[in-house]
Amino acid sequence: MREDVAEVTTSLERPVRDTGQPGTLRHVDSFEIQPPSSPTKTNGVPRSAWARAGRRVSRWHRPYVAVLLLLDFGAAALGSRIAIQLFDQAASGFRDADKDPTWFHTVSYLLLPLGWLIILWANGAYDRRYLGFGTDEFKRVTRASVAVAASVSFLAFATKTDLSRYTVGTALLGTLLLIMFARYLARIVLHAVRRHGGQATQRVVLVGTLPEALEVYRAVSRSPAAGLVPVAIHLTDGYAAARGIQTPIPVYAGRDLLSLVHEVGADTIAVCGSASAERGELRRLAWQLEGSGVDLIVAPQLTDIAGPRVHIRPIEGLPLLHVEEPTLSGPALLVKNLLDRLAAAIGLVLLFPLFIAIAITIRISDPGPVFFRQSRVGHEGRTFKVWKFRTMYVDAEQRLASLVDQNETDGLLFKIKQDPRVFPAGRFLRASSLDELPQLINVLRGEMSLVGPRPLPADDGDFLGDVRRRLLVRPGITGLWQVSGRSDLSWDEAVRLDLYYVDNWSLAYDLSILWRTIGVVLARKGAY
Repeated sequence: MREDVAEVTTSLERPVRDTGQPGTLRHVDSFEIQPPSSPTKTNGVPRSAWARAGRRVSRWHRPYVAVLLLLDFGAAALGSRIAIQLFDQAASGFRDADKDPTWFHTVSYLLLPLGWLIILWANGAYDRRYLGFGTDEFKRVTRASVAVAASVSFLAFATKTDLSRYTVGTALLGTLLLIMFARYLARIVLHAVRRHGGQATQRVVLVGTLPEALEVYRAVSRSPAAGLVPVAIHLTDGYAAARGIQTPIPVYAGRDLLSLVHEVGADTIAVCGSASAERGELRRLAWQLEGSGVDLIVAPQLTDIAGPRVHIRPIEGLPLLHVEEPTLSGPALLVKNLLDRLAAAIGLVLLFPLFIAIAITIRISDPGPVFFRQSRVGHEGRTFKVWKFRTMYVDAEQRLASLVDQNETDGLLFKIKQDPRVFPAGRFLRASSLDELPQLINVLRGEMSLVGPRPLPADDGDFLGDVRRRLLVRPGITGLWQVSGRSDLSWDEAVRLDLYYVDNWSLAYDLSILWRTIGVVLARKGAY
């Protein structure tokens, strides 16, 4: 941990009261910005818009956007080509295409792809805020596809062009799927570059009190794919609170913020927690950063609340954050339950041969029952019997008492990486998560869901405090903590992820977790 004490000259630094002792940090009373001495700026704002630097320090998104433009254009052209090949009546896009094939091909392979790019751009599909992480990018692509379909329909109606509905529909739907697939591949490459090469990232200086800055640091560090790399902490409350505390990145106080940003090679400032609530200071900091090429991020004290539940409602220049209630009932939940049962029924039919093979393997490995059934706590505290393929020897429960002191997890769970009660075939079933498949029976009966918090054993007594909130939704075969580390996570972290899911679930989020589950299962991460 570094300690640099200097004159406070920039935003989100508290003016200080001198103690009379040289070299000591002075007491913090309030926030104040000292305007830079440059004659070209007032309150940090260039006097002329043309005097701004115009270039951001972080430039990774520019080549990435260029690649996306090429991919999207190619996907649109390929979508048109596929549609024409499928419906080969005189190049089918226009029923009179044989009269002017040059114009037809110009529209199909040049103008329509260019229209896709323009509408994608207008819908923010190339905005760097949404690229490379989260679902907003794909939502904007989907929204753009609807706009393209509406535009094509309007132009066809206005010009009285005779279009083949099958060809146009296939071209638009095919293009949407191709663009989604191409962007997903581009995102995989981007994440690999961020994880292994340390490139295409934003270097962040965290501004706030030490606890707030460390909380943001931990949250950002859990998602390296997001591309935010904290490199320094700039304290607003002096070093008294930081002395003797080991920090993962250097800590500074009493420094000019912009000078510190340039010194550590950062391109982003993240204002954490209460530091963002100081009256007028955040606005002045934004002014000061104009033209500097440095991004400004605000991390308010709304932890574990997802974006769809947060809406900004400005009133007389005051941006109020309105937090919606969690969706714990209604049409979306009904659709989720119907889809769960339909998917479980189809899955049980398709997987029946696999179930037979697993059952034979278990009986050969250790004579005894094929299935293991245990009482678990479900929705609203109701208990039920969970179905699993048996992976342990029949005397596992009797041997548990002698292994309690070897538990490698905390909380209500008992886990040992090399549990002697698990027979060899059972280790494979656990590592591949095949032992969880019989829980489709619980899903079909309405006791569980495909996605949700994992059901906890019923013999652990009543759940206290925040843990009880997990019971507001049906437990799931997979969930957020399974795709975030599974057994490698601490109990507190697992509970935090489960509560986040309860408060922010949606059908799109469920699909995202199911998709991530495939990768986690194939990698066998945290399964034992």
